[in-house]
Amino acid sequence: PSRGLGDVYKRQVSTQSTGYLLNYKKNIALKHSSNKKNKEIKMSSPNKALIVIDIQNDYFPGGKYALWNTEITLENNLKAIENAHKNKIPVILVRHIVNSDGPFFVKDSHGAEIHSQILAAAPEAPIIIKEFADSFHQTNLEETLCKLGVNELLICGMMTHNCITHTSISKSAEKYKINILTDCCTTITEIVHLLALHALGVRVTLTSSTSTF
Repeated sequence: PSRGLGDVYKRQVSTQSTGYLLNYKKNIALKHSSNKKNKEIKMSSPNKALIVIDIQNDYFPGGKYALWNTEITLENNLKAIENAHKNKIPVILVRHIVNSDGPFFVKDSHGAEIHSQILAAAPEAPIIIKEFADSFHQTNLEETLCKLGVNELLICGMMTHNCITHTSISKSAEKYKINILTDCCTTITEIVHLLALHALGVRVTLTSSTSTF
């Protein structure tokens, strides 16, 4: 995880933020509508997997790097996991670890643990441990997906502008159809979340958990 990009955006956003938010929300809503019409997701397929990235304690209130809108995002992820189970879609959890000198997600710390409600919702899900924003980089994610016969990913989690983005546009992700569940993602602020989704919309499918399941 990195705060640098978020800090740049924060400095750039002025009193006109409300206008930006409205414009980006409108554009993302249009992408959702277009994707729903043109790229229908058939949830009965066994070749999909739900990838839940970095929903860890440090991102929540009281943690070392609390994000925007975490409680609602958590609730949406729990519903997505439940619906994935109902549709026999495998769930894969991803956990970021920093060895010792990082600002958060330090190895063996409470903040680096996956949120207890996520673990309870997906107790049998494999957990991929990563040290980079790209969930494929130097991990066994690709091997796990191969064993499951997956060719389409439903991606959600934290942070939208960093690990969600870099996983979704990873070189290793090019072989998969990528869908980002936008209501199941969050980052440091709403504007950074929307900017990231707006940029990702030209590369991957933006959808919502409610229209996907």
